Formats: sequence, structure tokens, C-alpha cells
Amino acid sequence: MKLKRFLLRYYPPGIILEYEHMGEMKKKIVDLLNLALDTDVEVLLNQIIRQEPLINESRKPQLRKLIYKLLEKQETQEAQDFYLFKILRAHILPLTNCAFNKSGDRFITGSYDRTCKVWDTNSGEELLTLEGHKNVVYAIAFNNPYGDKIITGSFDKTCKVWDSHTGELFHTLKGHATEIVCLSFNPQSDVIATGSMDNTAKLWDVETGHELCTLLGHTAEIVSLGFNQTGDTVITGSFDHTAKLWDVRTGRCVQNLAGHKGEISSCQFDWEGEKVITGSIDRTCKVWSTRTGTCSNTLRGHNDEILDVTFNTTGSKLVTASADGTARVYNTMTGACVSILVGHEGEISKVCFNPPGNRILTASSDKTCRMWSVESGECLQTLEGHIDEIFSCAFNYDGDTIITGSKDNTCRIWKG
Repeated sequence: MKLKRFLLRYYPPGIILEYEHMGEMKKKIVDLLNLALDTDVEVLLNQIIRQEPLINESRKPQLRKLIYKLLEKQETQEAQDFYLFKILRAHILPLTNCAFNKSGDRFITGSYDRTCKVWDTNSGEELLTLEGHKNVVYAIAFNNPYGDKIITGSFDKTCKVWDSHTGELFHTLKGHATEIVCLSFNPQSDVIATGSMDNTAKLWDVETGHELCTLLGHTAEIVSLGFNQTGDTVITGSFDHTAKLWDVRTGRCVQNLAGHKGEISSCQFDWEGEKVITGSIDRTCKVWSTRTGTCSNTLRGHNDEILDVTFNTTGSKLVTASADGTARVYNTMTGACVSILVGHEGEISKVCFNPPGNRILTASSDKTCRMWSVESGECLQTLEGHIDEIFSCAFNYDGDTIITGSKDNTCRIWKG
């Protein structure tokens, strides 16, 4: 085995080792999820060299440089204000969703006008209109990190797979009995999962467009789903008060996560795939072990429905957004509440961490988005200008661009 080169992964921090083994190029990842500004770099270096047979002492200076580069990236994100860069009157009918590709140079919007549009982030120019659905385009996604494909899930019961550069339609995935409301590519970009109001999720082959299997077991609509990083397990969250983990290869349910007293609104895997979180209408968020299917923590504090939950990139913290107008940040491991984000005058329907994990963005029915400090809970900036409810907000991979989508039919691009 011969180490050929190092590659950096900024979020979450890690180093990718490219090496040759029996004439074949392979990759191995060294996760540095606990890397922080106060990390003792020399201790970490020695630890990596001790544990990783591909890296010998002679590579130490190179490795040291890379770790400092990762730390530098964390530091540069300390303070920045965002300004309004562009307003896009995106669709003639209300927007449903917006999403970035990995680099953030393009993003997509879905709408009640039955189309999905592809936009250039820097110019605000409309690049493509993906037409063909016979009803609302509700759920949309790029196949990040690649970004060469887009999927659109519609109330017409189908999901379509498109070429993100040319707009060519590759496949129309048919099989659901009712509306598709959530979808995702796996990180490897060879499987698509769709969730529907027909109480099922389906897995599809990206290459052929064929259905791989139907995930049967929920007794009410599936409203949230996602893959783990290795792409071998999918989570589904349902209005039947449960979430389920499924083996992607066999389509078998491997864990039934039961315990909530109300509909699930949102669910997600952490980076390592060892934990999942579920947010519910019962006002709680639960942290579960994927290995045992047991609930390790029930996070309380909200006095109205939880509408969105998400981990930071390393999985060390999570944030919950509620109809009570507040968001709460928790330590994943201990379940301790780190900060409470108070200031919105309406429900918060969407929440996300910036890639370095030191800021949180919330989207609210009070027509504003707010930027918060994770540690202090202080509101650092209010993004104002939309004239109706904001239901979507997202950072690009570098954390220096934001898109917000509103019921006012505009999408706004904000730059740091």
C-alpha cells in the first residue's frame, strides 16, 4: 500500500488519504470531528501517525500543514454580516423549496407552477426550467457532492431524474399511489429514496430508473427521510408517530423507533451514522442509537410543535425549531441545552447550522431569517425584506452564501 496524496475535507474536518493497493487507487478517510481551535496539534499528529499505517514520520510536516489549514478555515468564519445580493422573482406561483449544489454556484427552486428552476448563484440568472410534472413540484434535491443530477418529487405521484447541466430528463419514477413529499439521493448517488402520503417509501436505481424495493410498515404518511453517510441505511419519519431504519440492500426494517406521542416532523442521521434525531408535534426531540434502536435522550423545553431538527456537520450538537417561535441548541451527547434562540415573532419552520457549526440560521413566518451564535444564543443579524412567510433557508458549502425562499414568491441570495 502506497500513499499517493492527501486531500482536505473541511466540513466536517477530515483528511482523505489516496493510496495505491495492488495497482488500484483507493481512498481512506481520517475523521477529525473533534478538531477545535484549542486542539493540541502535536498530540493529534502523533496520534494519527500511530493509528494510521499509511502515514509515516516523514509525512509529519505535510500533515501538520493540513491540520493548520483546517483550523484556519474554522477561524475565518468567526464574524461576518450578510448583505442582500439579489432578489429573484422565481416563479409565477408559490415556491415550495430551494436547495444548493455542493459548491453553491447553482441552486434549485420548486414551485406550485409544476416546474423546478436551476439558477446561477453569482449572476442570479435562470439557467434551466425543468418542465414535465403534472402537479406541484414539492421536494427537490441535487445529488451532492457531484451535482450533475437533480430529482424532483411531485404531487403527481412521480419523481423525475434530470441532468442538472442540460435539463435532459433521464427517468420518471412511477409507483407511488399518492403525492411524493420527501426525497433524497444517497451520498454515493446511485440510489434515490422517495417518501409519500401513501405510507410507503421506495428505493430506486439512479442508473436504470428501476424500483429496487418498497419500504412497507408505516401506517401514515412519510414526511421526512434521509440516508446515512455510507448509504446503506435510510431513515423514514412518519405521521404514525414512529421513525424506522431500513437496510437499503434488502429493504428490510432494521429498527422501529417508537416513543413519540405525536406525528414526526423531521428526522436525520448524524455524520458517523451512530445516532439519529426525530422531532415531533409532541414538542420533544428524541436522540436514538442506530445500533440498538433505543432512545438515549428526550429533549424537552419547547411549548409547541417541533417543526425541524438538524445536526451540525460533526454531530456534536443539534438544533430544534418550533412553532413556539424559538429554537434550542443541545449537546448531542449529554442532552444539555446549550442555548435558546429567542427573538422571532412567529413559528420557525426551518433551521440550519453553517458548515463550521458556530452559527445557526432560522426561517420564520414573521417574514425574517435570523442568524444566531450557537454558544451564546445571541441574535447576530436579522435578514429582512421578504414580505411573507419564509419557509426555506440554506447555506452553501463554504458558508458565505445563503438562499431564502418565501411565500412572497421570491428567492433571495445573501452574501457574506
